[in-house]
Amino acid sequence: MDSMVKKLKNNLSSGSFGKNKERSIKKQRRFLENGSILLNELIADCNGKTIPIRSFSSSQILKATNNFDTSCSIAQEGFYIWYKGVIEDRSYMIKRFSEYKVTDRRVGEVYKDIVLSARMSSHNNFLKLLGSCLEFPFPVLVFEYAEHGVLNHRGGVTTVNGEESLLPLSLRLKIAKEIANALAYLHMAFPKIIIYRDVKPMHVFLDENWTAKLSDMSFSISLEEGKSRIEAEDVLGTYGYLDPLYFATLVVSEYTDVYSFGVLLMVLLSGRSVYFNVSDGDPVGILQYVKGLYEVGKLSEVIDLMVMKDITSAQRLEAEACVLLALRCCRERDEDRPKMIQVAKELKRAETSFL
Repeated sequence: MDSMVKKLKNNLSSGSFGKNKERSIKKQRRFLENGSILLNELIADCNGKTIPIRSFSSSQILKATNNFDTSCSIAQEGFYIWYKGVIEDRSYMIKRFSEYKVTDRRVGEVYKDIVLSARMSSHNNFLKLLGSCLEFPFPVLVFEYAEHGVLNHRGGVTTVNGEESLLPLSLRLKIAKEIANALAYLHMAFPKIIIYRDVKPMHVFLDENWTAKLSDMSFSISLEEGKSRIEAEDVLGTYGYLDPLYFATLVVSEYTDVYSFGVLLMVLLSGRSVYFNVSDGDPVGILQYVKGLYEVGKLSEVIDLMVMKDITSAQRLEAEACVLLALRCCRERDEDRPKMIQVAKELKRAETSFL
């Protein structure tokens, strides 16, 4: 890596490139310099024993994605695009960051995504990072393949034909439980609590066994050891899922994720997006909608009507209990919200009623 940086410096000093080429090389040099920091972090994260991800070449990545052709694109989110690619007869999810959308202030988020994704790869409910390619202006990441794709804004799965596949309520509860497990792991497994900050369906992939896999660690933030909250520099997340308390105070805690998860759970149970129109009226938020039904004693109407006909009366009661759990997650005061480990336990109990 040092030799590559030296070569770039020599090219810059020779004046043999135009301005566009010079800017491109400066970007590459910055990436390589930051890449050395990344490698140090990865080594430290593995106690200096090994780097847990494989190196792929740019030729392998370009061949796998047909030069990042849109026909290979699976999903697009903010400043990156997901592609399906086959390398050495194995399917992968390939994540490409846009060099045009990743501003200087977001470069750190790219590297945070790599480091934390590598650390979480041992947990079954995180999308496993298998490798990366450092030959592009920004890293291209290679993850395990998720056979059933990514959840859409309504908590369902969109097929390759653009049609939405209806998920049974049992699977929706399973997905919710597994994402709760992933978040509880972030909150409890390390000396420094990790807050995810951007819980939403579009960050959840489903593998061949319909196991939920949380992805994208770029907005995550680690608290100081022994601390339960921190004041962030700015608000990161997705409108509609954002905790109003975090939005108003910039204070981040594990309950920031609990609130967002509560909204995710409502989306999964209802099959509605976080904002939607009711009877051709103005858009309504999912939390406002669910609260309204709860206040008039119509909890069962929250559940997607397309799946209600296939459940028993006992299962209906468990589903309604999950709606109440989602509302508890979204309480105004964070101290009134449950912890993610409690949420995961309650969802596991609900899931067993559908077995």
